Amino acid sequence: MLTTDCVRRPAYEGTRRPPGAAVPAGRTLTDWFRHGLALDRSARALRVGAESMDYGQLEELALALAGTVVAAVPGGRPRRVGLLASRTVTAYAGLLAAQFAGAAVVPLHPGFPADRTARMIGAAGLDALIADERGAAVLPELASLEGVLDGIPVVTGPGGPPLEQPLPTLPDDIAYILFTSGSTGTPKGVPVLHRNVDAYLRFVHDRYGFHSGDVFSQTFDLTFDLAMFDLFTGWGSGGTVVSVPPTAYASLERFVAEQGITVWFSAPSLVSLLRRRPRGLPAGSMPSLRWSLFCGEPLLAHDAADWLAAAPGSMVENLYGPTELTISCSVHRWDPATSPDSCVNDVVSIGVLHPGMRALLHEQAADGTGELCVTGDQMFPGYLDPADDEGRFLDQDGERWYRTGDLVRYLPGGELAYLGRRDHQVKIHGVRVELAEIEWALRKVDGVKEAVAVAVDGELTAFLLGEERPPAALAEDLAAFLPRALVPRRFVRVEEFPLNANRKVDRKALTARAAADAR
Repeated sequence: MLTTDCVRRPAYEGTRRPPGAAVPAGRTLTDWFRHGLALDRSARALRVGAESMDYGQLEELALALAGTVVAAVPGGRPRRVGLLASRTVTAYAGLLAAQFAGAAVVPLHPGFPADRTARMIGAAGLDALIADERGAAVLPELASLEGVLDGIPVVTGPGGPPLEQPLPTLPDDIAYILFTSGSTGTPKGVPVLHRNVDAYLRFVHDRYGFHSGDVFSQTFDLTFDLAMFDLFTGWGSGGTVVSVPPTAYASLERFVAEQGITVWFSAPSLVSLLRRRPRGLPAGSMPSLRWSLFCGEPLLAHDAADWLAAAPGSMVENLYGPTELTISCSVHRWDPATSPDSCVNDVVSIGVLHPGMRALLHEQAADGTGELCVTGDQMFPGYLDPADDEGRFLDQDGERWYRTGDLVRYLPGGELAYLGRRDHQVKIHGVRVELAEIEWALRKVDGVKEAVAVAVDGELTAFLLGEERPPAALAEDLAAFLPRALVPRRFVRVEEFPLNANRKVDRKALTARAAADAR
């Protein structure tokens, strides 16, 4: 059970604008939304299934929810507002409402185990909680855990006078707090400042030239920072944000056409999923797209090529970046003529860092491979729990660098090749190897369409999509690409890989299955 000792732990606070102070340089998330609002209040801001809202309606609902939150919090100024919701109109308005209330928003997934959500609520030190219908359904279970919701007002809809205007915030205030799992599985709170997000949004708006005629896909759960791209590139340009339901993927081309989507953003795993449908991923099937962006996991060369064939009027880009560096911090534009030559293990280059960001390669090997460390305008200030900072930062050259845990090396021309995670390096029979290298070899084998390799107790298991083939035949073919010691001990053919809430391959689930099979 949580105690009050861990509920109100001191953390990064930021600063508040003093009464009467001038508006500072740099936009907050509220400013980005209100920029789109000022372009046309009657323009469509959001579509969720059959529901839609224009900018004026969305602002009114967010102000009403914010007023309810402010009235419920002692002192009328919440610092942190939880959002227990999942891609509903209430969820999107609630995210804005937290900003309008002058607070940091803390997205929470209603489908997560109650104990995990309780730990996040405690770590964040919430002053209030906004819940949609699905979130409200799990409140009784949370309330049954001792001390979790004590003293935290819960808002499920407007219930008081709305705010006339959003409460002010400063660039150095926390915009949102997201939780990632550490090596022990304990959620780690990542506070991202308004100035971090502002630096990011300024870059992407300038790069892509978004405008009010654009329609943006929204594929990521709100607990994932990539959702902030969907929302505030869309709203910051006066465009329309369209929530993409899981049912849409069966006929994605039709959904994209009916919704008029022009900017697509998702995890790369989607491409493989679409390609495995009976009709595959037809060439020219998504002509409305002008930008096709992928992030969250490695983008494979054949996935980029297949998507570009399906959306030939779009530019395909590979975005890279951990939550701690605010959404994404580097980018590579796919060019069918040159990009394949820069791929390593079939993985598309992660490109070059954004302006204002700098890279340092830590503990470089003889071949130039090192751990990517990054600093700059988008770097977060540090974890909510200062103990989580240990081992995650490098102090060098008078600066603090965030250690991403990703292995990279420079390519000719200055782009970065992504080689995998430090924690995906495994030792098999005394040989250290990166799992991405095993997966590259597996994809070279006849009949294998996709592959994920996991290691359990020093033994490799390969999960495969494709034809049914005897394990001995697969092992024999692999020997042409890998030393015998690195050939997986077990091969498991599956119909599809498990995906998490953001449609990324769930490697933890596959590792757990491999461990269970090995018993």
